[in-house]
Amino acid sequence: MIRIAAVADVHAHPEAIGALRAGFAGVNERADALVLAGDLTLSGLVEEARVLVDELSEVTIPKLAVLGNHDWEAGQQLRIIEVLQESGIRIIDGRSVVLDINGSSVGFAGAKGFCGGFDRYLVAPFGEEALKEYVRAGRRETEKLETALAALDAEYKVVAVHYSPIRDTLVGEALELYPYLGNSGLASPIDTLGADVVLHGHAHYGSRFGRTKTGIPVYNVAKPIVNTYAVIGLPQGKPLAKADA
Repeated sequence: MIRIAAVADVHAHPEAIGALRAGFAGVNERADALVLAGDLTLSGLVEEARVLVDELSEVTIPKLAVLGNHDWEAGQQLRIIEVLQESGIRIIDGRSVVLDINGSSVGFAGAKGFCGGFDRYLVAPFGEEALKEYVRAGRRETEKLETALAALDAEYKVVAVHYSPIRDTLVGEALELYPYLGNSGLASPIDTLGADVVLHGHAHYGSRFGRTKTGIPVYNVAKPIVNTYAVIGLPQGKPLAKADA
């Protein structure tokens, strides 16, 4: 079985030095790859990204990441990407990567995602220009994900986004926050192009598991939900017996 470790919302910062490293203990033995589903830093600072890189220095399995809203806070997202890539972390934010894991090709694709709401309550681009740009921002993220997924040619497909593509994994959050926690537009390319599992964060008080309309498993791997990291087994997208490390 191919084992994917995943966590989001680690919010690295100088005061977290040591704690994050301890949280990733044993991941090399428990998983074949590690996915970081956004909010890698606390305030979007390059020095916080360097903290994360150092805390992950003992993780030797392949590491892949998308950015989250916190990583954009200070306008240093491009430098954060550079720091992560220099350390060997593969960025799949609007991109795709295929790895050979245990003799199988495993593809990873992702995007940050954005706000917007879900299904018939998805915000429409009508009225003020500011609202239209809000909707366009969500659509751009969906297009990024679609492009990355369409480029994948692999036996298994893993999708990582920061914002949720479905409502089910938000249960536990205040209903008023749902439009700001995800966008069902993200689910469209996932259902159309297919995936074995979807990983997201951002919903710190949400639920662990849900499915897209076509039945693709979706896991909320926000750190407050999984504690350290979750381990998901492919090809069936099922959690291993001990999901939390």
